[in-house]
Amino acid sequence: MADGSGLGSRPAFLGVERSLSGRAWRQRAADASLVRHHMQALGLDEPLARAMASREVGAEEGAHYLKPTLRALFPDPSCFADMDAGAAAIVDAVKRKASIHVFADYDVDGAASAALLIRWFRAVGVEAPIYVPDRLTEGYGPSARAFDTLKASGAELVITVDCGAAANEALAHAAAIGLPVVVVDHHLMRAEPPKALAVVNPNRPDCGSGQGVLAAAGVVFVLLAALNREGRKQGLFAERAEPDIRQWMDLAALGAICDVTRLSGFNRALTGLGLKVMSDWSNPGLRALLGAAGVEPGAAKASHAGFILGPRINAGGRIGRSDLGARLLSTDDAAEAARLAAELDALNVERREVEREVTETAIRRVEATGANADDSPAVVVAGDDWHPGVVGIVAGRLRERWRKPVIVIGVDPVTGVGKGSGRSQPGMNLGRAIQAAWEEGVLIAGGGHAMAAGLTMHRERLGDLTAFLHERLVGERADALAEDVLEIDALIEPGGASRALFEMFEQLAPFGPGNPEPVFALSGVQAREPMQMNGGHVRCRLVAPDGGSLRAVAWRCADLPHGRALLSGQGGLNVVGRLKADDWNGRRGVQFEIEDVADPRMA
Repeated sequence: MADGSGLGSRPAFLGVERSLSGRAWRQRAADASLVRHHMQALGLDEPLARAMASREVGAEEGAHYLKPTLRALFPDPSCFADMDAGAAAIVDAVKRKASIHVFADYDVDGAASAALLIRWFRAVGVEAPIYVPDRLTEGYGPSARAFDTLKASGAELVITVDCGAAANEALAHAAAIGLPVVVVDHHLMRAEPPKALAVVNPNRPDCGSGQGVLAAAGVVFVLLAALNREGRKQGLFAERAEPDIRQWMDLAALGAICDVTRLSGFNRALTGLGLKVMSDWSNPGLRALLGAAGVEPGAAKASHAGFILGPRINAGGRIGRSDLGARLLSTDDAAEAARLAAELDALNVERREVEREVTETAIRRVEATGANADDSPAVVVAGDDWHPGVVGIVAGRLRERWRKPVIVIGVDPVTGVGKGSGRSQPGMNLGRAIQAAWEEGVLIAGGGHAMAAGLTMHRERLGDLTAFLHERLVGERADALAEDVLEIDALIEPGGASRALFEMFEQLAPFGPGNPEPVFALSGVQAREPMQMNGGHVRCRLVAPDGGSLRAVAWRCADLPHGRALLSGQGGLNVVGRLKADDWNGRRGVQFEIEDVADPRMA
């Protein structure tokens, strides 16, 4: 039994100190007394109780963790700095019939946040226009130009969602031209908030809400509760029904999952309950998008949001029109929803093709130069006309492949200016390094956080950036290697990987940061009937010495060491992955999604 000590002090699981992907395996740490408590107090089997303890679910939290309710976990809106002021300003604008505009970011969280507000406004008789800046021509967040445009269009109040908390200069301009703004955001910001009627952000330094893990859509959902409370106070519902905000929890869940927020406490409850609302597929946009993807409606899982709905909504902001997602999620017109969903689905197909081409070119370019060598702490790769809407996705793919920070830059061949995005490895603070590179004059602009960063630079400084990052990050590489550990919940047998086991652990859902999906290990199995599929995926059956078998798939790995080991059909492999439902043709079984492979003969 693990004792909760550090990664390095725990023994290697199945003796794996270095898998074929280069990672050590460890059993997820859990406090033994907490495991016993969950077993006794909640009547749980040991594996499930242990999984909860390893996810730091405390003794008093177990019941609400398994059956979360808003009543138990919903925060008082007034605990958010400026929440009451923001709600009062918005309700006052509604009552005096002011022209209210919603300014949203172009990603899923921004679209969901905007749709939440639009639906509340519609319920109180207000049609609020949406403004979403174009990713390529306007960049991220509010700008003086955008506020000038809104002012000229007659806006009397602007509400920014999923952006604005760090836009001090742009908000100062809005104040100077007499345009009132309420900011609703969740991103990190400066100590001094921007000049606005209200800045509602659980991550502002003086906010005591303790809800910093919320996505913007979660913050907006709390704002809706504050708006209802303020509306009651001001008599807004004297002649109309008070909006039931619970019907829109699906949008809050969508934002939380697609923004990869930490699923703990209220945020986890909001997400889990929101997925139950989503399961009705009553939002015309979500239902149409599911249909466009060729998926039948059913119980919504985090995978629906993260892998089916999210990428399609994001495609509008990446390579299409930036407002498509917000319009889709806010419409009540089934015909309009179908048209927008079809357009987003087509854009997503285009996005995948662009992403595939850039990924393949980047891999060839890096591996030809050896820039991904083991002693290289980071990879920088650039190409002419690589679409800025996909460079972040490609960076993430290559980070998974080489398990080190990767920056992918698309360069305008005419101006020589490149725009790039980076994804990092735990233990290596890429955002801080990019910020330092900007301060040193290597970049035109740059910033981010530990795991992701963005930048703008001149092509001729690519070598300087690579050298700067190597010098800056080489000291963090050892820490990153020590943290590159795959944590495992339990050892199972292929024959014991049943639907009942899968459903028992599904009680821990929804999964995400802070509440990781259970990871299981299989020992001494053989990959039989291996087959390479389009996209570099590998399918096989994992067969134990006793003959028990389990259908399995490994994604995008055919040319990687663990993919080659599976394709060789060799036996005696240790395999780690996740159980997934397999309902094809009504079979109600499971399959194994392979994460990593170790060959004991290479230990």
